[in-house]
Amino acid sequence: MGNAQINVAQLLKEGTGATRAFEIDETLYLDETTQCHVHGEVELLRTRRGILVRGTFAGTSRLMCSRCLDFFEYPLIFRMEEEFLPLVDITTGIPLPLDEDPATFTIDNRHILDLSEAMRQYALLALPMKPVCRPDCGGLCPQCGTNLNHQRCHCPPSSGNPLLDELTKLDDNARKLR
Repeated sequence: MGNAQINVAQLLKEGTGATRAFEIDETLYLDETTQCHVHGEVELLRTRRGILVRGTFAGTSRLMCSRCLDFFEYPLIFRMEEEFLPLVDITTGIPLPLDEDPATFTIDNRHILDLSEAMRQYALLALPMKPVCRPDCGGLCPQCGTNLNHQRCHCPPSSGNPLLDELTKLDDNARKLR
């Protein structure tokens, strides 16, 4: 990972309200095939229980269009706000009780706050459910598979209803036999 891992030992020793700011420049692996390079600034705020992280990130991700299956660059901007809780007491080293919520982000035993997973989750939420390379994307021809953004196909127009299309084909074939 890049610089998304921050040692917060000194900040944990300070009182509630203490802050630090960091520049983040990180490549996130959103899934097996999608990665995203993001940069931004985070503010770390010491809370009573842990450290609140707030940040705004921008970057680009290479996505596959859900209509034409071409890859395209998608501008990604997201805000993040999460509280990270320590696993051990900073002064005694004694393990602290874990929060009941399994989605709680933690600060490890070495007092390293790793932003990678939280940033990955926020980036995934900022991505469109059905990415489209451009608003007027023609997609693929449902009959021959031609990418209609690059060339026209010579298939007969479709009604959008597969049953009606089959009836039209039968009617056309019947006319040819007459």
